[in-house]
Amino acid sequence: MKIIKTKLNGLKIFEDKINIDSRGYLKELFNKKKINKNFKFEFVSLSRKNVIRGLHFQIKKPQAKFISVLSGKIFDVVVDLRKNSKTFGKSFSIVLDSRKNMSIFIPVGFAHGFKSLKDNSIMLYACSEDRYPKYESGLIWNDKDLKIKWPNKKINILSKKDKNNISFRNFKNK
Repeated sequence: MKIIKTKLNGLKIFEDKINIDSRGYLKELFNKKKINKNFKFEFVSLSRKNVIRGLHFQIKKPQAKFISVLSGKIFDVVVDLRKNSKTFGKSFSIVLDSRKNMSIFIPVGFAHGFKSLKDNSIMLYACSEDRYPKYESGLIWNDKDLKIKWPNKKINILSKKDKNNISFRNFKNK
């Protein structure tokens, strides 16, 4: 497993080792020695093509996340919400494809979202903190201040909740 550091402190990309033979494949997703984090729970999501989820975060009891695409392809985005960070308000994006065997570790203090680039993209999330709906919030996906270069901006499917996410400016002023 190869670890790639990013310009945002603590945010890491993992190139997973994969063993392929005539039966199929076996790949390592997570290694406790490489990420010293206790994850409290995992869940799986399935998204149709052009679904955008996020940019989500928890105001209290924030979560670190480890994300892998099990099938399909996504455009994954994080935004640094750590007000004392040199990269506060900066975003990072990457295409995660199940065929390329990459995962992302997102430390506490980031908003996270993605756009599914293929039908039936299946993602595995491991989270360091329980989900607390009363603390959940999100940034609007196309906030002009964040300057995220989303693919195919014209076709998007969002939940009602995500359509009502706040601007980065509103987040900064809280």
